[in-house]
Amino acid sequence: MIREITRVIPGVLTSDGAGVRLRRSLGGQDRQRLDPFLMLDEFSSNDPNDYVAGFPPHPHRGFETVTYMLEGHMLHQDHLGNRGHLKTGGVQWMTAGRGIIHSEMPQQESGAMRGFQLWINLPAQEKMKPAGYRDIQDDAIPRTNLLGGGLLKVIAGEYRDSRGEIIRGPIHGLSTEPLFFDIHLEPQQSFTYSLPTTHNAFIYVYEGGLKVGSAPQAAPKQSALILGEGDQFSIVASEQGAKAIVLAAKPLHEPIVQHGPFVMNTREEIEQAIDDYQNNRLTTT
Repeated sequence: MIREITRVIPGVLTSDGAGVRLRRSLGGQDRQRLDPFLMLDEFSSNDPNDYVAGFPPHPHRGFETVTYMLEGHMLHQDHLGNRGHLKTGGVQWMTAGRGIIHSEMPQQESGAMRGFQLWINLPAQEKMKPAGYRDIQDDAIPRTNLLGGGLLKVIAGEYRDSRGEIIRGPIHGLSTEPLFFDIHLEPQQSFTYSLPTTHNAFIYVYEGGLKVGSAPQAAPKQSALILGEGDQFSIVASEQGAKAIVLAAKPLHEPIVQHGPFVMNTREEIEQAIDDYQNNRLTTT
């Protein structure tokens, strides 16, 4: 059964950090989400005024952040003294857990800065685990050529290619069992692939045009395209070709209480996170 688009969450222009301009779909207006995905931001600009101020030190607790750089160079630093360079094509997968204070600052004063930041919820039993992260450079992310042209990058989860070989992304073994593909299709190329029926899934088109579903439906760009039930998704590129990210993960079915950079299960836990941060206990509690 092919999954169809059941909801469209348009990306809305906003700013975050010290004034970085971005487009927020999931987690934006009315905090529309897709369990366990909390937020998706796309940043894309050739104007340094839109990004150069970056994201100075700020806290997180209770979830994971995934930053995927399509183009550009950012430096991550955290309260533990870790430093990581996130460059074109690379990914940083960070688990905030019980607490982390970090910054993400551009290492360029001109040129394009393009990419995504995704927030994925953690189950209640993992929200207070120690913080950690992985910086994954572009050459460590496996990719495969698709029949008919185009390619697919496997950032998280597994992909079974046309020969039946399994390509495993660098991120796997997490509780939400995330799948994260970046798919590039040639003009009018079609692609169909299976998804676990247990997972929620969405597609985000960031270049070109795409049609989605069994009776292909034109999909708006720069929007989170929420897919319904089924065991496959099917897409067809426009005459301009298409580039899109596809994400799927197992829902947690747990209550969500969010206050800015803190995502917990109860109001009391949020109040504790705020108190811990204000009293320098966020990362040690």
